[in-house]
Amino acid sequence: MGASQTRSERKHQDLADRTGFSPEQIKNLHKRFQHLSGNEETISRENLDSIPALANNPIRKQIIEAFFDKRNQRQDEVGSCEEIGFEQFLMVMSHFRPPTLKTTDEEKEALRKEKLRFLFNMHDTDNDGTITLDEYRKVVEELLSKSGAIGQEAAKAIADAAMLEVASTNVPHMAPDDFYEGITFEHFEQILKGLEMESRMHIRFLDVDTTTMRCGKSTS
Repeated sequence: MGASQTRSERKHQDLADRTGFSPEQIKNLHKRFQHLSGNEETISRENLDSIPALANNPIRKQIIEAFFDKRNQRQDEVGSCEEIGFEQFLMVMSHFRPPTLKTTDEEKEALRKEKLRFLFNMHDTDNDGTITLDEYRKVVEELLSKSGAIGQEAAKAIADAAMLEVASTNVPHMAPDDFYEGITFEHFEQILKGLEMESRMHIRFLDVDTTTMRCGKSTS
């Protein structure tokens, strides 16, 4: 039992080094994962889709899909998984951890870029490195039409106008007949420049609140 416990502790420490979570936080997240999976070794989209806190979220589909996107699992791969294990789940959750008072400016910048890349991946659904008008339109339509405030055609028109505004900002000398291929990650960074992302991007579901899950040792 002692040897098994030591291996488990080493595994948690390795995951802590890779994610920024403390071993205590990883144990807590593992309990949440077990609850979500029904004590199985993997979870599916259906498991996440059943979470009540996500039921009314207009981008629920994108959030769920992000967990199965290999780009968000710190792998040098693209594509998606049918199911994910705890380690993959933890890697995705680590994108939501906020900085601490001890986080250096260099680490904050890296954290910000990591969060921006995660958001970019949510919109770049075909993994081609560009958010096209069609991809952008789908997100805007879902956000606006599901609110019940406006219809689908109006949502589509707003998405088109927003993309045109983005194009004129990113490619100021674009001719009227030029085709704007879409938003690259570099353009995406410029669009969100100045927006405080480091502590705002967090997640609350299944009793997990990443706003309180600081990097390093737990003080409780």
